[in-house]
Amino acid sequence: MNTFILPLLMGAQQAVGPDGAPVEPNLLGSLLPFAAIILIFYFLLIRPQSKKRKETEKMIAALKKGDKIVTIGGLYGTIQSVKETTVIIKADDNVKLEFLRSAISSVISQSAAKEEKVEDKSEEEKEEKEEEEKTENNNE
Repeated sequence: MNTFILPLLMGAQQAVGPDGAPVEPNLLGSLLPFAAIILIFYFLLIRPQSKKRKETEKMIAALKKGDKIVTIGGLYGTIQSVKETTVIIKADDNVKLEFLRSAISSVISQSAAKEEKVEDKSEEEKEEKEEEEKTENNNE
């Protein structure tokens, strides 16, 4: 049994060349598997995680009043005010809670302010068209 295990523990026997001289192991051949493992770790673990971290930082920096959000604890709410490191969230009619910005998991929908601006623009366009029609009718 020792004759089988001992060579395994000591490593493979040294290769011998055609003239009987020992051949030195290839450095590239021994480092190539380690380099492949490092590349696999980079592309499967490190790179996707850094992309996600950048997206989260961008989302947290873009928070504004009126955004509907979910916290990491699962609390749904609407942002009432934004401070430097915290946000105040309205969870119910008379319930306001203060959270760190980093405690926000995701933004469900953008602020109502953007939606109101779009609605205001469409209303303004409708009013302008009505005014133009009135002036055309008055000119006729």
